Amino acid sequence: DYVAASKIAESSNHRTRRAWLILSVVSNLGVLAYFKYCNFFIDNLNLLLGRASIHIDALSILLPVGISFYTFKTMSYTIDVYRNEIEPCRKWLDYATFITFFPELVAGPIVRASVFLPQMGRMIGLAWPRLVVGSSIFVQGLIKKLLIADRVSKIADPIFASPELFHPATIWFGVLAYSIQIYCDFSGYSDMAIGIAKVIGYDLPENFNMPYWSENITEFWRRWHMTLSSWLRDYLYIPLGGNRHGAWNTYRNLLLTMLLGGLSHGASWNFVLWGGLHGG
Repeated sequence: DYVAASKIAESSNHRTRRAWLILSVVSNLGVLAYFKYCNFFIDNLNLLLGRASIHIDALSILLPVGISFYTFKTMSYTIDVYRNEIEPCRKWLDYATFITFFPELVAGPIVRASVFLPQMGRMIGLAWPRLVVGSSIFVQGLIKKLLIADRVSKIADPIFASPELFHPATIWFGVLAYSIQIYCDFSGYSDMAIGIAKVIGYDLPENFNMPYWSENITEFWRRWHMTLSSWLRDYLYIPLGGNRHGAWNTYRNLLLTMLLGGLSHGASWNFVLWGGLHGG
């Protein structure tokens, strides 16, 4: 992607620029598909071939940690260069730092090159104001994770593991507990990443804004995992056509975006169903 973006910026030929972009996008999605979805595809193929007594063994694939997050980051970099929204990174080490920046590498927020690379010119290091602010944000995330999410999981986990053992009212209580758990776990991680980065000298974007206070599902996705929502909007929904070609095309684009957004969370039909439910 570092090379592809440089080649795109160097060329004024539309076909050449587009060829490098396609190479970048296809290679990124190909790597992601192999590591994350190959065995999911094999499992579903085996279901279809079951009557023919044909079975394909699953592959021994070790999933790289955080692969979706840094794949989305590097794709947005190449696409933004192609759109002439940012200049390509001239130093390999700066680009490598952007892709592998450790605080947000595993679970976000998804930081775009347009946000991170301009900060590379700063003098970074410990400064008392940043230390105070960053540490307070980090502690807030730590409290969400350890004192709330991990404690509430003790309620939710056994109910989700064996729901048939519990009364329906207890199951609903487990669903409520899980909704608290997943929010405090995810937003807690984001807060810790933002806080650590702040201490070091980098400002990362907000990722959660009290999403459970949303009045509808549209507002919810503007306030939950905000960096992913904006990524899906700018690099999937709008390129599909957004809301520019009538109501039915808008609904189709929304549904496709949410289906793919659901699948991006994991290789399971549950995630596809979840994405389709939100899209619907």
